Amino acid sequence: HVQLVESGGGSVQAGGSLRLSCDASGYDNSRGCMGWFRQAPGKDREGVAALSMLPDRPYYADSVKGRFTISQDTPETTVWLQMNSLVPEDTGMYYCAARVDCRTVPYFRLLTGQEYTCWGQGTQVTVS
Repeated sequence: HVQLVESGGGSVQAGGSLRLSCDASGYDNSRGCMGWFRQAPGKDREGVAALSMLPDRPYYADSVKGRFTISQDTPETTVWLQMNSLVPEDTGMYYCAARVDCRTVPYFRLLTGQEYTCWGQGTQVTVS
């Protein structure tokens, strides 16, 4: 059973940075994938960044390319989302998600929430 715990959210001025962390217990990073999603009030959930172990390459939404970086500390199975040059449109609740086995998930589906089976409680990011 995979458990995800996010941290690192907060309030920041436009142009600032935040680093989100997701601690995953019970997760096998040799075949799984993990992603970050966000949801702003009144808007649909949006995939932001994802990292698949097969192959190990990140996938980003166009809206965050060049500003956000997803990375993983393999031994501890912690996934980070480094967010730079934040803009007010980045405001929302950020969720970490995981799927134990991503070997059948197409690369272009990594930012689709329906592909993930485990979700954290979320951490709020506010950019003003």
